[in-house]
Amino acid sequence: MTTIAKPDVRGFYDEPSGSIGYVVSDPDTGRAVIIDPMLDYDEKAARISTATADLMLAYVTDRNFKVDWIFDTHPHADHLSAAAYLKEKIGAPTAIGEKIVEVQKIWRDIYNELDFPCDGAQWDKLFADGATFSIGNLPTRVMLTAGHTKASITYVIGDAAFVNDTLFQPDTGSARCDFPGGNAETQYDSIMSILALPPETRLFTGHDYRQGGRPAQWQSTVAEQRAASIHFKNRPSRDDYVRLRLARDKTLPLPRLILHALQFNLRGGRLPPPESNGRSYLRIPVNYF
Repeated sequence: MTTIAKPDVRGFYDEPSGSIGYVVSDPDTGRAVIIDPMLDYDEKAARISTATADLMLAYVTDRNFKVDWIFDTHPHADHLSAAAYLKEKIGAPTAIGEKIVEVQKIWRDIYNELDFPCDGAQWDKLFADGATFSIGNLPTRVMLTAGHTKASITYVIGDAAFVNDTLFQPDTGSARCDFPGGNAETQYDSIMSILALPPETRLFTGHDYRQGGRPAQWQSTVAEQRAASIHFKNRPSRDDYVRLRLARDKTLPLPRLILHALQFNLRGGRLPPPESNGRSYLRIPVNYF
């Protein structure tokens, strides 16, 4: 019987956005990756700070991990990515899925930034679906799991899969698909590919909204999702799922930070270039949504 490598996983929960970032490490070699790190943003003051990212940095430093990569799973709509900040601190390269260029084109037009380069060069590496490599002794595979966004990918690292905003905890179900470029049919297929992983595979989600007031959670298994997911335990057809998902999405408000976050995150975690006074500005497309 083949033993599947088991990484150590440490989640960092951000209460205001319900987001979770991860440090994933190989217990045998001390090699590690950081997934979906986040900055702190006070939208009233338009002030960016680094307390949450610094907690991840301290965890890595205290354990003397060698960080091979800083991963984004997709361009987030509810927090600012700390990928560029952490790259500056520890020198690890950044990466995201290659479909990011399609999302950049959508939002370039929304923000009317016609000179914005939609080539993904804001990251050091763009992963294709099916890409494989190792983190220490941990075999790693990239799965395109689009639907929430065109660019959403899942990193399968040993027995752990980081499913971004595609699946949530079983009591919460799946992620919305009504952002520009989202697609519920595509998401159904993506979730089916996740649920086809071995049943013992650990699934780590990108958000948790503390359903019913319970403590924050971010880990389940494929078997638990198949048995208990409120959206998938009854084995819906694609058409049934699409009807359910679209009806649910119509009731959801836009994330509080979406218009702030996307123009930052589509730059790999960087502000727009400074203007003539040396200061950067975020653009808000009034009445677009």
